[in-house]
Amino acid sequence: MGSVLAAASPSPAPAAAGGGPGVPGLVSVPPGFSMPPVSSVPPTSASEQSTDAEPALPNPGTYEECHRKCKEVFPLQMEGVRLVVNKGLSNHFQVSHTITLSTLGDSGYRFGSTYVGSKQTGPAESFPVMVGDMDNTGSLNAQIIHQLSNAVRSKIAIQTQQHKFVNWQCDMEYRGEDFTSAVTLGNPDVLVGSGILVAHYLQSITPAVALGGELVYHRRPGEEGTVTSLLGRYTGDNFVATLTLGGAGAHATYYHKANDQLQIGVEFEASTRMQDTTTSFGYQLDLPKANLLFKGTVDSNWVVGATLEKKLLPLPLTLALGAFLNHRKNKFQCGFSVTIG
Repeated sequence: MGSVLAAASPSPAPAAAGGGPGVPGLVSVPPGFSMPPVSSVPPTSASEQSTDAEPALPNPGTYEECHRKCKEVFPLQMEGVRLVVNKGLSNHFQVSHTITLSTLGDSGYRFGSTYVGSKQTGPAESFPVMVGDMDNTGSLNAQIIHQLSNAVRSKIAIQTQQHKFVNWQCDMEYRGEDFTSAVTLGNPDVLVGSGILVAHYLQSITPAVALGGELVYHRRPGEEGTVTSLLGRYTGDNFVATLTLGGAGAHATYYHKANDQLQIGVEFEASTRMQDTTTSFGYQLDLPKANLLFKGTVDSNWVVGATLEKKLLPLPLTLALGAFLNHRKNKFQCGFSVTIG
């Protein structure tokens, strides 16, 4: 609900589906670690012992990432044939070529490029990041992400349709020790008096519990409104439960990691505007020895779908096959994609 403009994350952001809500920056404690013996430690007071025993609360990540871990388990719909060729020109620059053939949507060609700067802030994070792609009609999608300081991150995203600007937004995010706040401004027009303002706040209450909220304000000539929602998330050893309640409806997800190969997710969505509810179940099966990844889903609307992804090592080639069937509407669609590089 907090996204003003749906835009794909840059290449450093996507990670394995088992990653955490804030994938970059998480550090795991090595197993079997123990403190070496120490001789003659001077006694400390009870207050000092209680202070040292209290661990610092972790950063909860961003508001928009709270449901992501469950959503990554579900397969993405595929239709038609797609060929993707990725080419790394240097350690900082990469280009891609995508050809799509579809019977339902538009067929065409897209050229994409990604630039990653040399300012490294983590094991898998470098800034600035510039991502963009353009199709054969001249429509452009572009993002610029930069880490201004250790706690402040900014993002600018634009979208054009041929020679006209369709959407543009500016994000500013601040990460504290145990909280994250963000503000997004989308499509502002001072002359007309229109725009969208979104504010997020997420706070760690305990190491396992995080609470937050979202405020969406939109304005255009003759119309003005505000939508608020509250979020709660509980993180266990191998599961994550998240609930969002607001004026627009409810959204609940549950993610569970059964083992290193199997992950499952359950999602519930209720919309007050559409007067509709949907429950979905998805799972992901990873077979690393066979370089195989399988995802499947079924929902309350009797839509069944699955995708199969196979890496043909040592070649830089990935094959993917997907199929979805809507039993109520008696519609079937399938897709096939080849990724090189």
